[in-house]
Amino acid sequence: MEKKKVVIGMSGGVDSSVAAHLLKEQGFDVIGVTMQIWQDEDREVQEENGGCCGLSAVDDARRVAHKLDIPYYVMNFKSEFKDKVIDYFVDEYLEGRTPNPCIACNRYVKWESLLKRSLDIGADYIATGHYAQVVKLPNNRFTLKKSVTAAKDQTYALYNLTQYQLSHTLMPVGAYHKDEIRELAKGINLRIANKPDSQEICFIPDHDYASFIEESTDKKIEEGNFVDSKGNIIGRHKGITHYTVGQRKGLGLSMGHPVFVLEIRPETNEVVIGESEEVFAKGLYANQLNFMSVEDLEGEKQVIAKIRYNHNGSPCTIKKVSKDEVLCIFEEPQRAITPGQAVVFYDGEYVLGGGTIVKSTNLVEVE
Repeated sequence: MEKKKVVIGMSGGVDSSVAAHLLKEQGFDVIGVTMQIWQDEDREVQEENGGCCGLSAVDDARRVAHKLDIPYYVMNFKSEFKDKVIDYFVDEYLEGRTPNPCIACNRYVKWESLLKRSLDIGADYIATGHYAQVVKLPNNRFTLKKSVTAAKDQTYALYNLTQYQLSHTLMPVGAYHKDEIRELAKGINLRIANKPDSQEICFIPDHDYASFIEESTDKKIEEGNFVDSKGNIIGRHKGITHYTVGQRKGLGLSMGHPVFVLEIRPETNEVVIGESEEVFAKGLYANQLNFMSVEDLEGEKQVIAKIRYNHNGSPCTIKKVSKDEVLCIFEEPQRAITPGQAVVFYDGEYVLGGGTIVKSTNLVEVE
């Protein structure tokens, strides 16, 4: 019987490297691929910045592929990455929202583009080193089940994969704890066994989002007014791209006590500042919905919702208020519900679906 062929995205890190090893052990015909996403920076910049897809990642991934005795290629996804991730990132900040570039990269580059190219060359699946598990439910829907290691679970960043994409996806490390993955790497003598995890946004390793946006647009981000929730001017801000909802540090305001960003208003170039209690809201509206474990949401449903990657999740009730908008009301008010970020709904261990946060609300019933 012919082996099933799988293309695995290799970042040069321990997770994707061990994923490749596990797939080979499971009898798959494995092909390693690193996605080239860096734009036109010179070699020194690429080497310095590294990230999950920089030149150092290519070198590490190539060595691992050689060690595992699997074919290895670098595929160019520069144009897709710029269009779907970088341009989106910049546009969202200019609109006063806080984007989620890793989610966009997963959906449109790692899955949509890589999957298409992989199937075109005869692969049956693509695979990654994400801490998540692809499962098929009794209702024949594909969804994601949380990783066995809660601290590393990455289902939040994968909530908007389609049924078609999930049906062609393998995630072998989701059934393991991180320390088990590192031990497996040591067991097969991979030199990257103790390589630290990548933390930063790969195309802005210095975390200076505002400078990156100015350089990308050749546009000077104008200063504007800090205002309180009543509209009173209380100071000047450096430009809306410097701020996000819930931010306390770096405001440069002397109020005598901690204050926080409540809202960003691009139409008036204002950043609204308020007290700690004003950062909390009872609910949110979200659109750009994607459902996994169900085809669509019917009626009200009790779920656990995560409003950012490192949020523990909180019980809430969700209900659709239009074809592509859901209202989510939490049992307890949540801090810093941020427009542009993803909200992901969990039904037990499984991803029900999710969407993009439009705004917070303190209404407790459908408008």
